[in-house]
Amino acid sequence: MADSTPSPSPSDRPVYVVGGGPAGLSVAYALRARGIRAVVLEKSDQVGAAWRRHYDRLHLHTTRRLSALPGLPIPRRFGRWVARDDVVRYLEKYAEVHELEIVTGVEVSRIERTPDGTGWLLHATGGRELTGAAVVVATGYNHTPYVPEWPGLGQYTGDFVHAGDYRNPEPYAGRDVLVVGVGNTGAEIAVDLVEGGASRVRLSVRTTPHIVRRSTAGWAAQYTGVLVRRLPVGLVDRLARPMAKLSVPDLSAQGLPRPDTGLYSRAKDGAIPVQDVGLIDAVRKGKVEVVAAVDGFEGGKVVLADGTLVSPEAVVAATGYVRALEGLVGHLGVLDERGRPVAHGARAPQQAPGLHFTGFTTPISGTLREVAMDAEKIAKAIVRAGGDSLSRLPG
Repeated sequence: MADSTPSPSPSDRPVYVVGGGPAGLSVAYALRARGIRAVVLEKSDQVGAAWRRHYDRLHLHTTRRLSALPGLPIPRRFGRWVARDDVVRYLEKYAEVHELEIVTGVEVSRIERTPDGTGWLLHATGGRELTGAAVVVATGYNHTPYVPEWPGLGQYTGDFVHAGDYRNPEPYAGRDVLVVGVGNTGAEIAVDLVEGGASRVRLSVRTTPHIVRRSTAGWAAQYTGVLVRRLPVGLVDRLARPMAKLSVPDLSAQGLPRPDTGLYSRAKDGAIPVQDVGLIDAVRKGKVEVVAAVDGFEGGKVVLADGTLVSPEAVVAATGYVRALEGLVGHLGVLDERGRPVAHGARAPQQAPGLHFTGFTTPISGTLREVAMDAEKIAKAIVRAGGDSLSRLPG
């Protein structure tokens, strides 16, 4: 993909989109559709880099129809629950069909205001200094793997990987594996290990998750998420309790009691429900054993919060990711105490007009659906605020 050299003139500056995943590509398309030049800067050598790194069995937990980005449906042949490789194919096709301007192999390290205050200066790979009329940060929710600072981890003698480096169960066949973390990734990896022939699979749980069926009688959980996303949090919490009792069995005897906090309350705080893709049955049948949280390591053993010592041959840490935005924009005062953008979507931070963030939330209505909607809103906001200072496409 060709490099680009933007004009320093305030009247001819493109909009820079940092990140070539679904969120970034959506914004680039929405801007291009309005005649605005948008340049996507992607640090890897291909679009959709994060999707390419996901484990092999991953499928979207949101439906094909409600996961498409603006301007291009996902092909029907990809099925209702789109596989990881098909998501990658779709993103490649999306960039091609819309003729998006994408510069690969360029990582942006810092964003700041231009000296004259009329735009944004991006410091990037190779000493590049790029000047844009506006910037959209779309570097992704799952940016940098997070591993807790467990005591003794460095002396653990078994195999240890973060879930971001897990691909398939083949290396773990016939082995005793501990999966740490029961979000959607941890739950699915545990099931993958069982189906792939691991001799024993334990799942370390600190906070019991809400579990929902991905689909019930053809009704996708995402549909419910769309319907309730704007209702009061407390009301949704109350509605969710009886629905959970009807659709999900009580797994208290297996170590997964029903949560004592509300489903939507937890989702608003970033803990989206676990969509069942086999975990319920695996736990009920004892194929996945639920154990306490990990407190640390002692040689080849793992110390659990209840004092138990276990000796897995391998540990997969499904302990999440951090946004890692501090070096990029932390100096601008646009992040909260947890490193999350204080403004999202069409609304730019008050102290940073023209700087937008997308893809940093996990709505129960589906992330891809929301980034698609955000893209249109961000593009409208940029056009409205930028006026004649935006670089226009020929014709």
